[in-house]
Amino acid sequence: MTKQSRPTYSPEFRLEVAQQVVDAGRSIRDVAESLGLGKSTVDKWARQLRHERNGNLSSATPLTPDQIRIRELERKLRILEEDNQILKKASALLMQDSIKGFR
Repeated sequence: MTKQSRPTYSPEFRLEVAQQVVDAGRSIRDVAESLGLGKSTVDKWARQLRHERNGNLSSATPLTPDQIRIRELERKLRILEEDNQILKKASALLMQDSIKGFR
């Protein structure tokens, strides 16, 4: 028996499908049938696009290029904040050592 893998779709494709539902006003069923996709998949992508446009970030892969950029910037910010905390602790330790050396 071979394990069937789920097809993976690019964020651009998912965005286009979701935009057909959200922006063009087509029904989920119509879009799903025309592209050979599951209705629940198309519904999930459309809901995710609506949430992203309302400013809600979900744990799923972002659809819009803006959301992808925001995630990258948030990740970089988190890394820089961690580095800053490490540097603060290191400088505090060095200051303690230098103060003890002068006494």
